[in-house]
Amino acid sequence: MTQATPSFDDGLDRLETLVQQLESGNLSLEEALTRFEEGVQLSQTLQKQLGEAQRKVEILKAGLGGEYRAEPLDEAKGTR
Repeated sequence: MTQATPSFDDGLDRLETLVQQLESGNLSLEEALTRFEEGVQLSQTLQKQLGEAQRKVEILKAGLGGEYRAEPLDEAKGTR
């Protein structure tokens, strides 16, 4: 059974929860490894979602006025 891909915001919230749990030091080694593995997989999924969003933005910019100008998404770094 496969899990549905979470929305970016839900995934980020879950990743933050996992980090807090790992930093608490209250987990057994087995629990910590399980949460770490989940966090790595979730991080990869979120990175893929960000990459897809960036490609969509670049495609949309290319369609505006016929000019293509890729600009970094710096303003998005400070937001979720």
